[in-house]
Amino acid sequence: MATATRDKTSGQLFALAFGAVYLLVGLLGFAVTGFDDFFASKFNEVLIVFPVNPAHNLVHLLIGAVWLAGSRTAAGAKAANMGIGIAYLAVFLLGLVGLLEWLAIEGGLNADQLLHLVTGGLGVYFGTAGA
Repeated sequence: MATATRDKTSGQLFALAFGAVYLLVGLLGFAVTGFDDFFASKFNEVLIVFPVNPAHNLVHLLIGAVWLAGSRTAAGAKAANMGIGIAYLAVFLLGLVGLLEWLAIEGGLNADQLLHLVTGGLGVYFGTAGA
């Protein structure tokens, strides 16, 4: 199995690692929120320091699945990393102005927004130069 990871590009390894993390975060998020109030904009249900709701958890599961599926090939990882990276940069901008409260993403600059910015930047990097 160790030789299989040696054959993967850095973009594939990034997609594999972040895909696994996002799947785990999505599952853990449901342990915090349950399945009620799917689009609740309350910010009192928190995973570590990040507000979540069931819709937010579902987004994490979907992103994790796309990253894991993309990690199978170099071209797939490049496309997944770039697409998700651009999406997260858009989420950063939309979140700053408070347009994503239905996903339990608070407006303004906060830890959640910084995580979106870093994830988006890394995604774009591993979708281009780091691929």
